[in-house]
Amino acid sequence: MKSSSETAQHMNITKTFLTLTLLLLLHRLSAQKNIPLYAGQIPNSTMATGLKDSVLLFQMGKDTGHFVIRVVQPDLTMFLPEKSKSTGIAVVICPGGGYAGLAVDHEGFAMAKRFQTNGIAAFVLRYRLPNAAYMQHKEIVPLQDAQRAIQLVRENAAEWGIHPDKIGILGSSAGGHLASTVGTHFLQSQVDNPKKTSLRPDFMILNYPVISFADSLTHAGSRSNLIGSAPNTAMGGSEQQIKNQFLAVEKIWAYSSELVVTPQTPPTFITHAIDDTVVPVQNTLVFIAALQKNSVPVESFFYTHGGHGYGMDNPTSEVEWFDACLSWLLKMKKH
Repeated sequence: MKSSSETAQHMNITKTFLTLTLLLLLHRLSAQKNIPLYAGQIPNSTMATGLKDSVLLFQMGKDTGHFVIRVVQPDLTMFLPEKSKSTGIAVVICPGGGYAGLAVDHEGFAMAKRFQTNGIAAFVLRYRLPNAAYMQHKEIVPLQDAQRAIQLVRENAAEWGIHPDKIGILGSSAGGHLASTVGTHFLQSQVDNPKKTSLRPDFMILNYPVISFADSLTHAGSRSNLIGSAPNTAMGGSEQQIKNQFLAVEKIWAYSSELVVTPQTPPTFITHAIDDTVVPVQNTLVFIAALQKNSVPVESFFYTHGGHGYGMDNPTSEVEWFDACLSWLLKMKKH
């Protein structure tokens, strides 16, 4: 016979499971459709039979959040606005999580619903997290999934009431790194593209983004999870060791978005809190400087306080970056 404490524990576990199931169901109901990114073989996947997606629960204030720690079948969750309210604008949303997980609630679904209410189609991307245990070339896999998301939305734009030249990408934290990588690497296709569909997002929205992989600026966890540990700065050793050191430096360069901006980089809205101690605000500042140097339109929004990971609503401020972002986005409707 179970003790009262065991019974209470069992009831709490059951309640948590039912809550998780209900919340996920509500997300699916409020979204119009869940779309697999790939119809057949998932590129670079070496997954073992039976491997499944994995989600953790975490407490965020009074709310319970979901942190996806493994994505086996990458997909888009679609939020289409009512036709009478549609602006024709669409945004692919990349939740953050240090390339170790996806904060799909406050950096994904919550934003998508807000966009949907304002006539903007939103697509929450559950991209694969880089893990050599069940994928090849792990450093390109998130980019591959994000490029496929842009491709999929653009090729179905007419069916979904979207203007094919008003499709952008949004990312928070490491999701911001991914979004900025999509915006700076669109000529380097990582997906099959028989229709020659443009993989260039028409705009970027970057929320407290990881931008640089330089030692002095980066979020070390994001860099390590995506491309591995930083190289030993003391060059030396065998020929192969020296070659590996140079390859590591090349990866840091390639995945530092501020170093690969061109005049073709999409117009950008970027926001950050100055007191962010997780991803230093200098990430945003160097990216703004690179955009301006290349005459790329950029609009910025800074909080004095807020730290990191506040998502859409910074509790330290009565002013929301999201409102300024919507105003910026809706200007695109007129062009």
